[in-house]
Amino acid sequence: MAPRFTIKGRIAKPVSEVFEAVVNPEQLSEFFTTGGAKGRLETGAVVTWDFHDFPGAFPVHVTEVEKDRRIVLRWDGEATAVEADASGSNNTKVTMTFASTDDGRTLVEITEEGWLDNPEGRSASYGNCEGWTGMLCAMKVWLEHGIHLRDGFYK
Repeated sequence: MAPRFTIKGRIAKPVSEVFEAVVNPEQLSEFFTTGGAKGRLETGAVVTWDFHDFPGAFPVHVTEVEKDRRIVLRWDGEATAVEADASGSNNTKVTMTFASTDDGRTLVEITEEGWLDNPEGRSASYGNCEGWTGMLCAMKVWLEHGIHLRDGFYK
């Protein structure tokens, strides 16, 4: 079975605020893209994300954005992903969902899939699972407490 994972976490902020923190490049750069994000996440857009732990901005293809509910992205899985885009790059698919909980928090779920079922694909999926888990933790402490968890972590 091809590698696939889903992670989830709850953030004590309304859905609209949590969703905006992901789609807005200035906010995303505060807690996730340590090297910066360029471009708002909108259906059909190609934005760039840069990380100090993986230097060099790379493209993120925005497949779908449903305000305050869902974001679907495709990004380069190098030679470890199954599906190729028009340029021949192999991509994995990331789906983020946002839902309000009964106590007013936001449940964020992130699923990534599309790697080859081989040692390299599994290794790449484990690394991305770690990255998305770190992103959720960093987003929670930034939105709830104004703390930059990743500041100095990678550089």
